[in-house]
Amino acid sequence: MYSLNQIQRPNIKKKTKRLGKGQATGWGHQAGRGHKGQKARSGGKVPIWFEGGQMPIQRRLPKRGFKNWNRVEYRIVNLAQLVALDEIDIDVAKMEELGLISSSGKKGQSQVKILANTETEFKKTVNIKANAFSENAKRLIEANGGKAEVV
Repeated sequence: MYSLNQIQRPNIKKKTKRLGKGQATGWGHQAGRGHKGQKARSGGKVPIWFEGGQMPIQRRLPKRGFKNWNRVEYRIVNLAQLVALDEIDIDVAKMEELGLISSSGKKGQSQVKILANTETEFKKTVNIKANAFSENAKRLIEANGGKAEVV
C-alpha cells in the first residue's frame, strides 16, 4: 500500500505541437496564428512596450525625481543602544549576534554606521569597530577613553 508521499506520476512525455507542419498535425495552415496581421507573419514580433500607436506610457508620464545609483546604504546603530550592553569590544558580527542590526537579505550586506544624539549620555569605555561613525558619536566614544575604529 502506498502513502501519499510515495505516489509518483507515470513517465508520460507529451508530444510538442508541430506548428505549420501540414494538415495532418492538426496545426497546419495558419498554425494558431489567426488570419493576417503582423503577428501572423514570420518574424512579426511586437515589442512588449508597444501600445498600437497610442502614446506610450513612458512618454505619457512626466519625469520625476532622481535616484543616486552610488548611494551608500547604512545599517544604523545608536550609541544609546550600546550603553545597555555589557560588552567592551563591539564589532559588526557582535551587533548582528545581539540583534541590534539585521544580518539577512539585501540590508544584511550594507555597511554599519554608529550615530549619537547630542543629548546622549555615554559614560562607558568601549572599543567599537564599524564602517562609519558620525562626528558626535566618535567624539563621545573617544572622550570616555574608548576607540572608534573604522573597518
